[in-house]
Amino acid sequence: MLAAFTAGLLLITVSELGDKTFFIAMCLAMRHSRRYVFLGSILALAAMTLLSVVIGQFATFLPKQVIHYGTILLFIVFGFKMLYDASKMSIACREKSLVTSTDCASDAEREALEAVSQAEGNLRKKTPFAISLEAFTLTFIAEWGDRTQINTMVLAASNHAIGVTIGSIVGHAICCAIAVFGGRLIASHISERTVTLLGGILFFVFALVTWFEKV
Repeated sequence: MLAAFTAGLLLITVSELGDKTFFIAMCLAMRHSRRYVFLGSILALAAMTLLSVVIGQFATFLPKQVIHYGTILLFIVFGFKMLYDASKMSIACREKSLVTSTDCASDAEREALEAVSQAEGNLRKKTPFAISLEAFTLTFIAEWGDRTQINTMVLAASNHAIGVTIGSIVGHAICCAIAVFGGRLIASHISERTVTLLGGILFFVFALVTWFEKV
């Protein structure tokens, strides 16, 4: 269980930094009360984690060898994908922070800003419930089919479900707190390229660890 908790915590924390949901929480926190934005965001992430773990548990009905080698393959694919994304970052922007000018903004930043702008246009009353609901809805939709959701399902299929659930939720809470309460101040000191590279390396580490585990 401890190994599953650690795997979920590390993988989600590195994957979520600079992700679309990270920027959504940060943008909303600049417009509304941070506590309500955090509440809505973390509830959405927790709900998505539980759903992902449940889906991942259905994969346990497959042969253990299929799960074992399928998990390794997915970790390698995501590792190469993140390293490729890091290598494609423009020279002018690759050492800049997660929060930069529009010219250096990542796809996740631009998509988050667009989603928040559209949602804000439909927000009539800025009550605590409305703000939390907006954060919940935007975060849940953005997380659906995202890399972190697939990672959670893969981990749940090959590790202790409760450990993965708790570790992933804690990881989400850490990233959400950074986005909401730290905002641009903390994010301005984080290199997007560095985070992406670390994420890619971490995927390869998990692939290697899974390879040496017994089927």
